[in-house]
Amino acid sequence: EIFYALGAQDKLVARDSTSVYPEEAFKLPDVGYMRQLSPEGVLSVNPSGIIALQSAGPKEAVDVLKKASVPYVEVPETFDHKGIVDKIEIVGAAIGEPAKAEALAKQVDAELSAAEAITRDIPERKRVLFVLSLQGGKILASGSDTAADGMIKLAGAVNAIEGFTGYKQLTDEAVISARPDVVLVMERAGQSLSDEQVVQHPAIASTPAGEKKSIVRMDGAYLLGFGPRTANAIRELAAGLYG
Repeated sequence: EIFYALGAQDKLVARDSTSVYPEEAFKLPDVGYMRQLSPEGVLSVNPSGIIALQSAGPKEAVDVLKKASVPYVEVPETFDHKGIVDKIEIVGAAIGEPAKAEALAKQVDAELSAAEAITRDIPERKRVLFVLSLQGGKILASGSDTAADGMIKLAGAVNAIEGFTGYKQLTDEAVISARPDVVLVMERAGQSLSDEQVVQHPAIASTPAGEKKSIVRMDGAYLLGFGPRTANAIRELAAGLYG
């Protein structure tokens, strides 16, 4: 997304399967899921450089790519305002477009500040439960240090789940005691949870969110991408949470 926002998409020779915006990106060869990369697959597109998030993997594949003759730029991933601005500057420097990147970074910085200001004076913060999946009736939810947790905070709300980092299956008791006001779910092609699946879950049904059928759903890449579109995503999430 940053390449396209910089007008540097002509430098792209391939993408990973999570890179789904803008639609034009689908014309690029897909080298696989960013956390299950194959060095052979990545190098088969003959890149003159590789830019990857710090969370790319598996570690063995990344280690091989870092030792290849192709420059490898690792982009740190922090789920906050500064992390987005830093990403833009790092990508711009890596592709020789620092001036364009600085201009885009300033623009995105201002847009993020304006989006965050919308909820600054809200007196009572909504408690939000982000549900990644409901496989086998088990709720896989977001703790801290995740993109979902970062977005909930940027939109002026509170992650209802505390005490662990990353994503974890929750007991029904943990969900009930978290007392979420809203359940946040991702829209994903062919994999989205229906409202009925969410509110009919026994644990969620017993919470304020379940009783009020309060569900917010957003496109996954848009919600969790932490890139040039994130300011708009913050606005949409805040509107979904607070009206």
